[in-house]
Amino acid sequence: MSKVERFGVSIAEELLAAFDGLIDRKGYASRSEAIRDLIRDYLAEEAWRAGAGRAVGTVTLVYDHRVGDLQEKLTGIQHQKTQLVISSLHVHLDRHHCLEVLVVRGNARRIRKLADRLIGARGVKHGKLTLVAAGKELP
Repeated sequence: MSKVERFGVSIAEELLAAFDGLIDRKGYASRSEAIRDLIRDYLAEEAWRAGAGRAVGTVTLVYDHRVGDLQEKLTGIQHQKTQLVISSLHVHLDRHHCLEVLVVRGNARRIRKLADRLIGARGVKHGKLTLVAAGKELP
């Protein structure tokens, strides 16, 4: 483990009270743990915005399978990016709608481009990309 540095932070009482409430609801052991988590999240987000860094995550899609050749199009996009898509789950929500969850891993910029193509396909009613740091990239 690396050396731990201590530092002070000035913060308004109301903001600190709200933060302490969040810490309690989330089950953090201490303010320090919560602050470390926030810093890691911020650093990862900034790296992904800059197009750098590796990430893992999910692309979640809800779509109407009756729309043209949508299922084939979504599968074709995934097959073009097999280095990014490591797993998928398909669930029938009702007679006409499906949920598809893809587990992705790789360069954050390339994952974001893949997600945009999938989410933007005609017939996809809702989509969301969720990225988390791949682990070893975080200090």
